[in-house]
Amino acid sequence: MRRSVIGGAKRTTTTTCLFLLNHAHHRSLLPPLHHRLDSSSSCDSPPPPPPLLPPLLPTCRTPVLKCEYAVRGEIVILAQRLQEELKAKPGSLPFDEILYCNIGNPQSLGQLPITFFREVLALCDHPAILDKAEAQGLFSADSIKRAWQILDQIPGRATGAYSHSQGIKGLRDTIAAGIEARDGFPANPNDLFLTDGASPAVHMMMQLLIGSEKDGLLCPIPQYPLYSASIALHGGSLVPYYLDEETGWGLEVSELKKQLKEARSKGITVKALVVINPGNPTGQVLAEENQRAIVEFCKQEGLVLLADEVYQENVYVPEKKFHSFKKVARSMGYGDNDLCLVSFQSVSKGYHGECGKRGGYMEVTGFSPEVREQIYKLASVNLCSNISGQILASLVMSPPKAFILSLSLSLFVNDFLLKVQDVDTIGSFIGSLIYCPR
Repeated sequence: MRRSVIGGAKRTTTTTCLFLLNHAHHRSLLPPLHHRLDSSSSCDSPPPPPPLLPPLLPTCRTPVLKCEYAVRGEIVILAQRLQEELKAKPGSLPFDEILYCNIGNPQSLGQLPITFFREVLALCDHPAILDKAEAQGLFSADSIKRAWQILDQIPGRATGAYSHSQGIKGLRDTIAAGIEARDGFPANPNDLFLTDGASPAVHMMMQLLIGSEKDGLLCPIPQYPLYSASIALHGGSLVPYYLDEETGWGLEVSELKKQLKEARSKGITVKALVVINPGNPTGQVLAEENQRAIVEFCKQEGLVLLADEVYQENVYVPEKKFHSFKKVARSMGYGDNDLCLVSFQSVSKGYHGECGKRGGYMEVTGFSPEVREQIYKLASVNLCSNISGQILASLVMSPPKAFILSLSLSLFVNDFLLKVQDVDTIGSFIGSLIYCPR
């Protein structure tokens, strides 16, 4: 099969051009001006009516025009055009299929969803199935049990109803328990805001932190363009700090201090530090010692720490381990009175890759009650995140224990096979797994 792989590119102004062409098209439908005026009209006749559509571009806010989002840019638009051409005229191009690799979207490339997740979602969305005798044969016992637990947490067992603006309380309880199990430190469900993926949570924090172009955020370069786009969209200033490729894309606190000093010399009030760990697109995993230095830097400089941790399940190097910034801060003895920290998580990444379900959350700690009220107000403007995404977020942070065991075992076996090359040793190891007592 002939394929074409599509990557990212700079943002295009195609949408704007289409609007402008649209405007010109509407004007062309009007008769000429002298035909629209009555022949008896005099100099004091009223002026002709304005065009049907005013020009769009001058009415756009400057931050919107400055905003760029490369992963959905001109190459993707070209790919979509080619895909339509392939559909209309098969064989007209030197390839038969286009693979979209401009953004992490694994299920579009053939990754199958986790059965447990989908079974629970199906049962929650159509709970009448639970009362049917056939359910026991169609769905696993774990899925049925979890679906009942979740439905009991949803008011009226209605997944089509609005929820609390922060998300369903019972699901937040489950996520908080998952965070506590991961970090070894308490988590408060009232600190959680469930969102339609991590991106809306990032936008919410940008709305909170940015008041003008004099407000800045320290942001890594290279970075996932959500941050540069959202900072521009909300009218702020991106203060870049550069990751060091020679040290495995390391984050040096000396670089943070340098960029912070330079930004302040320009009159920019730096409000926060964005850290993407594990890195996107660089893939680095920060060492715990490095994280401690970053936490100390934010505490000393009074910066909000925005921790993008959506790739926490995607660590494949045996000597690397993910540590949440909250865990690191708490292990240093810093609590809510010491550091403002926002941690982002998503169901779109990890081993699950449920991008289209739009689930995620942010954990907000260290903010005053007055600021918390403002965050809640921002969440309330959107009423609530979608319920399927909320359910998935709870499942991701609390999968069935047997699944956790099998996942850990598969990772261990994979690591063992990579390290051991002797065939007899591998055979003996596999045999011990097969015949080990249950």
